[in-house]
Amino acid sequence: MVAEAASVAVAPRAAGKLNHGFQMTLLTQDEQQQVADAIDRIELETDAEVVTVLAARADDYYYIPLLWAGVLALLIPGLVVLLTGWLGAAELLLAQWVTFIVLALVFRLPPVITRLIPRSVRHWRASNLARRQFIELNLHHTDGATGMLIFVSEAERYVEILVDRGISGHIDNAVWESIVEAFTFKVREGKVLEGFLGCIDSCGIQLSQHVPGTHDRNELSNRLVVLS
Repeated sequence: MVAEAASVAVAPRAAGKLNHGFQMTLLTQDEQQQVADAIDRIELETDAEVVTVLAARADDYYYIPLLWAGVLALLIPGLVVLLTGWLGAAELLLAQWVTFIVLALVFRLPPVITRLIPRSVRHWRASNLARRQFIELNLHHTDGATGMLIFVSEAERYVEILVDRGISGHIDNAVWESIVEAFTFKVREGKVLEGFLGCIDSCGIQLSQHVPGTHDRNELSNRLVVLS
């Protein structure tokens, strides 16, 4: 079974500190190495296999701008005809095509498309990607079912921790929720690397206490996986 315990936290708006809420830039190579080194350190004291994934976005959402543009291209010229009678059949068709093309291009701009996608859809897509990564990275096949994924999706403003049953049986889900909340608080302050490292260290404390190391092993790569 994959991820019996899943801790999810979504960063709220930053109460005036950041106009666009939870914002993150992909980490530099040096910062990615620091994340990998932090995982190396905590895995010395636990049997858990920890992997971190940082995704630029969970989906391209190309269908969203097209859907909105199509609906509005039908409605706006149609309303003009209904209210004014200004457009004939040929002019109406041309107006619909022009409206569709213009809106489809405008709605693909990152600041615009973010506002067109419901939060529930964004988080659903990010959650699905997190679970796919859990499987694709073989975290569900670790010895003792001790796989753990720390997942962040930048565009969706989404953070999640997934653990397999060998960990969820020992540590309550509320623990991970608290760790993720602290992580997102650091990110809202612009301290992305510090948030990552603090999250890993906090996870390490819990893992060393409840899933302590019993033998020397390292089944999975400790690097930060970056999905662009």
